[in-house]
Parts: sequence; structure tokens; C-alpha cells
Amino acid sequence: MDSPAVTVITLTYKRATDLAEALPALLSAIEEHPGADLLVVDNDEVPSARGVVDAFDNGRLRYVHEPRPGIAAARNRGLDETADSDLIIFIDDDETPGPGWLDRLLEARSRYGAEAVVGPVLSEFDGPLDPWIAAGRYFDRLRHKSGTVVEVAATNNLLLDRAFVSDQGLRFDEAFGLSGGSDSVFTRQLRRAGGRIVWCDEASVTDRVPASRATRKWVIQRAFRMGNSEARARIYTAVGRAEELGERLRAVGNGLARMGGGVFGVVRGTLTRSLPARSRGVRTTLRGAGMFLAAFGYSYFEYRRRPAKAAAA
Repeated sequence: MDSPAVTVITLTYKRATDLAEALPALLSAIEEHPGADLLVVDNDEVPSARGVVDAFDNGRLRYVHEPRPGIAAARNRGLDETADSDLIIFIDDDETPGPGWLDRLLEARSRYGAEAVVGPVLSEFDGPLDPWIAAGRYFDRLRHKSGTVVEVAATNNLLLDRAFVSDQGLRFDEAFGLSGGSDSVFTRQLRRAGGRIVWCDEASVTDRVPASRATRKWVIQRAFRMGNSEARARIYTAVGRAEELGERLRAVGNGLARMGGGVFGVVRGTLTRSLPARSRGVRTTLRGAGMFLAAFGYSYFEYRRRPAKAAAA
């Protein structure tokens, strides 16, 4: 049987160093798969990553420049550039695939016959992690037994059946481009279209977390954004007014429950001097607040970009 045409897609935005470190591992991952290639989508206003890609001078490595701002626009450019591929795999530019990563994804796709396969992302830090962040488990991600069907997935380690995506007219909604959550909307729509997303726990990648993201400010902002974008995605993909209203009420109820439980955790942790209780309480409170505000139309733009003149100043 011929090897499927597989394109691994990595998006990048002003992270030349991360990209230069990621590309050798990604090229190594596709080396033993004759039908595989690697596509870099540069989402900077100017083609700042072209030199990094060109330096590798590898025929299985492609570069495209997508200047329209927002991660959803970059993801859609990845779709546009891979119409002839059988399978596509999204992975971040600061991630390193584990041993046998591509084999495991392809095996899971073949075994389960799913339209999408998602694997775990493991975090690696530049130095010792702030005990408050570690206690709150801010970088822990949910994992499942291989073969588990999941309802939603991120694009930081995601294989997709390209023909199914095309047949169903699936695109990443650019209304979520600067807020995050377009992958949640996309995969929820994939599920509504009859596609299955299967977990493969053996196909792991490692996320290199820089010191700039291993801060209390960054993790609490991310907790709020995750709650906000999760609820917004559920509301946005609802079908009909009744279902949309139900999702808004769900966001209100879940948001209030999380805020109440989180505040209780902070108080309990303070009284008992429990660092995990305090830290997790903050995380739960902020995630709940993001959900609650989403019910009333509030969007938090984590990826909002400063105008070029302001950034230069």
C-alpha cells in the first residue's frame, strides 16, 4: 500500500529562534515517510521567517507567508496549501515531537478510522517552576486512554483527514483569530459534521515553555482566556436559538459555580496555609469568570497585536 501524502504544518510568528530549533526535529520525524513534507506558515506582517527556512535548503520543507493577522488566518492558509495532501498535522513551532510521533499518529488513524487524531502535549521549562504555578497545575493537560473519542481538540498536536475537511467545507473561523479558540470551534464543527476525534496517548510532543510564559501573570491570563474561549466556542457552534440560549445559560451556571468554588478554595487555602488550594482556587475562579462573561458576549483577545508604529516605539 502506498504511503499517504502527509503534510506537517507549523505556524510561526516572530519566533525565529524557536523555529530554527524545531525544524531539525520535525524534518527528522518525516524522514522515513516518503509521502510526507513539512510546511511553515509565517504569520508575521513581513516574511521574517523565510531566512530560517531557506537556511535548511531541504526539498521537503516549504515556506509560505500569510500576512493577514491572526492564528485562524494562518491555519486556513495551511489548509489552502495542502489541498493535495491525504492527511495534515498541525504542530506548534515551539514543540518537539517524541520518538515515533508520526508513526503513532498514522497507526492510530489507521486503527480507529477516525477523521482526526490528537495526542498529548508535555511541558518542559527553562528552569525551576514557580512553586505557586506548579501547585496550581497550570501547565497540566488532560490525558486519555488511546482510542478515546474526544469532543474538542487544540491544533498543537492534531492530525486531520484532509478530504473530510474539504468535503465538509470546514475552515478556521477568523472571528476567533486574535482571541484564540478557532481550533475549538473547528473541531466542534468537525464533530457536528459526523467526524470522530480519537486520542492517541503515545503520540506526544514536548512544549518548550520560555521564562516569559512561566509567570503568574501569564498563567492567570491564560486561565481566564481558556474559560472565555471555551464558552464562546460552545455558544458560537450552537445550532438554533434554543441551543444557543442553553449554551449561554450553561456558561452562566458553570461560570458562577467555578467562581464560587474557586473563591472558596482561595479562602480555605489561606486559612489552612495550603499553597495548592490557593493557587488552584485562583485558576478556577478566573476560568469561571471567563466563562461567565462569554455568556454576555465578552471576548478576551489574547493575541491582539499592537500597531507596527507602537511596537517600534
